[in-house]
Amino acid sequence: MAQRPFKRQQTVRKGATTPRKRKKRVSSSGGSGGKKSGSGILSKIGGMIPGPEAIARFIVIMGIWGLVIGGGIVAYYGYGLPEKISFEVASERKPSIRVISVDGAVLGSYGDRYGSPVEVSDLPDHVGLAFASIEDRRFYDHFGIDILGILRASWVNLTSGRIAEGGSTITQQLAKNLFLSPERNFGRKIEEVLLALWLEFKFTKQQILSLYLNRIYFGSGMYGIDAASRHYFGTDPRRLNLYEAAVLAGLPKAPSRYNPLVDPEDSAKRANVVLDAMASNGVITAARAERAKQRTVRTTRQGKSGPGVRYFTDWVLDRVRDYIGYVDQDLTIHTTLDSRLQEIAEFNLERALASPVAQQKNVGQAALLAMTPDGAVRAMVGGRDYFESQYNRVTQARRQPGSVFKLFVYLAALDKGIGSNDWMRDMAISINGWEPRNFDRKHHGTMSIRDAVATSNNSIAVQVAMEVGLDNVIKKAHDMGVSSELGREPSLALGTSEVSMLDLTGAYAIVANGGFSVFPHAIRKIVGQGGVVLFERSDEFPVRLMNPLHAGEMNNMLSSVVAKGTGRNAIIDRPAAGKTGTTSDSRDAWFIGYTAELVAGVWMGNDNGSPMDDVSGGDLPAKLWHDFMLHAHQNLPVRSLGKAALARSQKVGEDGSWREFTSGFTTGNTKQ
Repeated sequence: MAQRPFKRQQTVRKGATTPRKRKKRVSSSGGSGGKKSGSGILSKIGGMIPGPEAIARFIVIMGIWGLVIGGGIVAYYGYGLPEKISFEVASERKPSIRVISVDGAVLGSYGDRYGSPVEVSDLPDHVGLAFASIEDRRFYDHFGIDILGILRASWVNLTSGRIAEGGSTITQQLAKNLFLSPERNFGRKIEEVLLALWLEFKFTKQQILSLYLNRIYFGSGMYGIDAASRHYFGTDPRRLNLYEAAVLAGLPKAPSRYNPLVDPEDSAKRANVVLDAMASNGVITAARAERAKQRTVRTTRQGKSGPGVRYFTDWVLDRVRDYIGYVDQDLTIHTTLDSRLQEIAEFNLERALASPVAQQKNVGQAALLAMTPDGAVRAMVGGRDYFESQYNRVTQARRQPGSVFKLFVYLAALDKGIGSNDWMRDMAISINGWEPRNFDRKHHGTMSIRDAVATSNNSIAVQVAMEVGLDNVIKKAHDMGVSSELGREPSLALGTSEVSMLDLTGAYAIVANGGFSVFPHAIRKIVGQGGVVLFERSDEFPVRLMNPLHAGEMNNMLSSVVAKGTGRNAIIDRPAAGKTGTTSDSRDAWFIGYTAELVAGVWMGNDNGSPMDDVSGGDLPAKLWHDFMLHAHQNLPVRSLGKAALARSQKVGEDGSWREFTSGFTTGNTKQ
């Protein structure tokens, strides 16, 4: 019994002393007993810090896992790496198409063009050194991955706040170029690194650099240093000089921006950077680098023509399939265009539009087409600036021709027995309430048909059209190559139905050659791989469309337009004929004329149809025609217009007879 109170008291005491002891220990942490207590805590913490053996064990474990994970990544992305690679270029590419003028100038190159494979050991030393200096300065020292280069590029990018420099080596670029897609992601970068290591293992540095030079893109559709060297400098890559090598080495960074044909000054600046890099790397002296520097890049002229020739080459390329079907091989297209005449056309058209008079009179656009009397196109400028607008105003535009269309009215009249010496009265007429007016708003009484043509009289033209019948006028226009739909209304005689310059100029060529059919054409021959001729234009037997007497009489009337009529501004140093045309409110102004050698058409106006300020066909268009034709005929003997028709007749074995032509010609004429 005596033990129970003792046990209860002991239990209570134990329960009471426990919290007091904990409180005391906590409060004593800052007192005299703190040192002893703190040493106890450090002892416990020290027991939790791993020792050297534990750290080493941890590192080994993590290393093993790193190897396992890294090996898995390598195995995953390395699966399927190629076992070998060919020095030949890839076959999957866009076919290369070169367009050549009749005088042998290269008018344009399209598609992907690869040159012949070359080895860097066959090139001048400065070629390979130029590429290595600007693209991968430690190329001969690294193993495919340039660690120092990556660190340097990272520092430059970090300090500049932008991606100013890359760390990829030439080997990495080659790997990406050969095997990988352009997309940017982590997996592709790993594949690039693995492929770079594989390339370094499989090939020597010289072989890698050779592969790189044979596949890199140099702009203008050129792949490989052989193609680029011949395209830009017209030389074998084995004969590249130091500056030419620097220009080419500067292209891979931005082929379009540094293209020497597009911006020779910017290309020169980039080449000078390459030369400085070569001097910095010690492969050439600083003095030699300074001597080689230039302010602009002088390339081989790809023809004398400017960007305006693209209107012509685009037109040609659109017609290649009509002759050979699907294009699946490299082609060389030999055309009828004369690069000298093209240069003259572009120069004179640009000068005419830039003149103060043209600007004051709101002349926004112009087009010029020149062809031989048998339809071979010698020059074509489809607008004032190809880079601003690729719309071809020679082949694509449909505009009102104005009085240029009267050619078909008077040809139909000749067929009906109305001759140039017949007389008609210029007077006010009304047809269903419509009253045609002359350009000067006056009437001039009785005059010959010849004078009516020379002065571009509207009243007489409408009277003649109504007398011979609008259907006959329309048929005559279609038979002579006009493919547009023509409205059957009295105003048709004054050129109110829209037509193309190509059709109209081709029709005047028929008169120029004495009345034989004309197919305006540009392609002489198409040559495929291995020199195989896929198409060649034959000397086709033309169809006579006009009575030779009528052709001569029409020629006489059109000559009077230039000699004493509305086309006097077109007078040149030899016999010429033509016709002016002006539409309402001066929205369109034309002059189409010819000599014994050349037929040319000029149009001026605005794409939106807004009026020009009092511009007629006998004004600025006739002056442009005059300037072009005068330069085009320099050093050519003077021939009468009849000589051209006679030569054409002799070429086709003309026997003096003629026959009417059926409308089937129109269908064939739309092919090109």
